[in-house]
Amino acid sequence: MKACQSDSNKIGQMLRKALGVVCTILVLTPAAWAKQELEVPLLYVSREEPVQIPLSLLDIPPDQNGLLGAQLGLNDNQTTGNFLGHAYSMESVVATENGDIVELVRPFVEAGRVLIVADLDAADLITLADTFAEALLFNVRSTDNHLRNESCRAGIFHVAPSRAMLTDALAQFLSWKRWDELVLVTGRHENDRLYAQSLQQSMKRFGLKIVENKNWTSVPGARRTDSGHHSVQQEIPVFSRFKDHDLVLVADEQDEFGEYFSYRMTEPRPVAGTQGLVPTSWDRTQEQWGATQIQRRFHQLAGRDMTERDYAAWAALRAIAEGVTKTSSAQVQQVREYLLSKDFKLAAFKGVPLTFRGWNGQLRQPILLVAPRMLVSVSPQEGFLHQVSELDTLGIDEPESVCTQFNS
Repeated sequence: MKACQSDSNKIGQMLRKALGVVCTILVLTPAAWAKQELEVPLLYVSREEPVQIPLSLLDIPPDQNGLLGAQLGLNDNQTTGNFLGHAYSMESVVATENGDIVELVRPFVEAGRVLIVADLDAADLITLADTFAEALLFNVRSTDNHLRNESCRAGIFHVAPSRAMLTDALAQFLSWKRWDELVLVTGRHENDRLYAQSLQQSMKRFGLKIVENKNWTSVPGARRTDSGHHSVQQEIPVFSRFKDHDLVLVADEQDEFGEYFSYRMTEPRPVAGTQGLVPTSWDRTQEQWGATQIQRRFHQLAGRDMTERDYAAWAALRAIAEGVTKTSSAQVQQVREYLLSKDFKLAAFKGVPLTFRGWNGQLRQPILLVAPRMLVSVSPQEGFLHQVSELDTLGIDEPESVCTQFNS
């Protein structure tokens, strides 16, 4: 009987000690979590853009283009971060059309927001990268080829595809279709010239022939006047008396004339480039590889379709989160090294993991070829092979690169 009482006393003492340990853990754990929480401060910076008159009432300029994609990415990051003790926050600033981008960004960088999603053109990107060497910028807008080549910066990663990637994707499809005799029509703006230059390089790269080059110099008039359709209907057939060809390429990034070519040319031919069949990183028509899920989530957040800039901003936020999660750090150098490593892989509704190129910081990604209401194809096309990745058949490959800022 005494032995039983002794054993009961020992068990009681053990239970009381165990309970005390549990209580201590419950009391101390919140404080421990607070100490372990990793702050991940981000900055989204953009600049006001000149208002562009839409081609039609169907083309309403998207509200907060890019920023809402970043917000969706931030929401996704916070969902994961809640389990890991990572606290993501994002500030957003907009420079005026002629404002000083450096002075706008400086206080945020000094406060530690050095992971920057940059919705800016090439000149602003270079200015920020040269001024704030401690920051890491994620380019979600500019497609300029020189940013990935002679003007590259170690502090700029490119989530948006380059023009070369877009035009290579189109050239591969045209080669696969055997539409190898082409006409190129170029608009009157500098961006149109750059797009046309990229088209010419891509067509030559994949063995296609541009049989005729023409410049469109007309200034768009009142598109919605009663006689507007009549004047275009008269003008396009005269302009489009081209040499024999399979397809018309248009370089019209300002969307001034390219849409008018379909159904109005002298010869019935397809149109591709900035209008018609368009190469792009993202589009509302994309439903493959689970993309319907992100399309719906974005629409619930924004009340509109996801644009390619929204997609790039979302992907930038997700890439940052991958770097932070895998390194347990928000330090620029550690995140940068991980993003350039072979371990980094981003799941982004494109059918394959996306990775950054080690020689210029460009995000490898398939390019969609879309019509207004349908996904037509996805490049790289079947049969275009590469010794490292088929995605490297799009854009500036390592042997072609003159970028010296990255150690691949």
